[in-house]
Amino acid sequence: MSDPKTLRGNWNYPTSIRFGAGRIKELPDACKAAGMKRPLLVTDPGLAKLPMVAEALKLCADAGLGVALFADVKPNPVAKNVEDGVKMFRAEKHDGVIAFGGGSALDTAKVIAFMAGQTRPMWDFEDIGDWWTRANPDGIAPAVAVPTTAGTGSEVGRAGVIIDEATHTKKIIFHPKMMPAVVIADPELTVGLPAHITAATGMDAFAHNLEAYCAPFVHPYADGVAVEGCRLVKEYLPRAVANGKDLEARAYMLAAAGMGATAFQKGLGAIHALSHPVGSNLDSHHGLTNAVVMPYVLVFNRAAIEERLTRLARYIGLKDASFGGVMDWVLALRREIGIPHTLKDLGMSARDLDRFSEMAAVDPCAGGNPVKAGVPEMKQMYVAALDGRL
Repeated sequence: MSDPKTLRGNWNYPTSIRFGAGRIKELPDACKAAGMKRPLLVTDPGLAKLPMVAEALKLCADAGLGVALFADVKPNPVAKNVEDGVKMFRAEKHDGVIAFGGGSALDTAKVIAFMAGQTRPMWDFEDIGDWWTRANPDGIAPAVAVPTTAGTGSEVGRAGVIIDEATHTKKIIFHPKMMPAVVIADPELTVGLPAHITAATGMDAFAHNLEAYCAPFVHPYADGVAVEGCRLVKEYLPRAVANGKDLEARAYMLAAAGMGATAFQKGLGAIHALSHPVGSNLDSHHGLTNAVVMPYVLVFNRAAIEERLTRLARYIGLKDASFGGVMDWVLALRREIGIPHTLKDLGMSARDLDRFSEMAAVDPCAGGNPVKAGVPEMKQMYVAALDGRL
């Protein structure tokens, strides 16, 4: 076992990451390094009530920064959250954003920073083709990201996922300059997460690494990051769930989350395509939904990923180095950390099948699935996940 205090470093992969326990104290310096004098700290309502946010605000104020708080962010953020944040940003003449929290707060904050200087509607910048080139890059405010969960890895990402409530669709807003200038990755901020949130967010990190590795594109750099991310999840997620104060486990899971988001530039697949309609319509936790559908997608993709998963099994140290060995481990991990087995447990029913299948088939992640999946195939996987049939 390594000393958690030695898990420190200044990394640039893909952005500047200040990693290690206690490094939240460097938040004011990170803001100044990003060119901010009046940052807007964006977080969710729950975190806004916790001492860690009060301490972050005090650190900034004591350093002479004109900091303010915006916390109107839903667990599955919607367009109004972004619009309200942009109004506050402009009205109070802020010059940057502190993205503080889990994936919802990080995504919302990044899109606020992105939209602060734009004149076109937000949906004009959906991640479709070259739509990102419509943006005025000079209007994008800088962001410093402070993750408090080990899940989405949004702190190192160039996009934000926002729900269009008119269509109940999760849409990805993308621009290369949306990536935060600096990340403060302090595992001490994740220590207070409840076990069920630790499990759900940890499985989100795992889904990112696993789907990126299985995506049918050529990206050896992403593959290398993804398999090590999977190994870290195997070693440290059960420990983090069992003992939330295990700082070593928290640190390595925080690293695994960032690795997953770094790797998935290679692509994602049906795990995410199936998960998005469930989350946007039933308000289920994204990481939890990924975890539930994961084994059903692996079974569907078996012919295309069996060789890859055999290699993965060897790397992460499974005794049974095969597709079956990976499946058995995934199912055992889900049981150990309390992940439900079916989508019925998340509130989905047979009446949702047709609509969700149509949404999943056109989801931006669907094209990265190793086996082509249209509406019938998405429905096939949904039925399996509803019935718990592998």
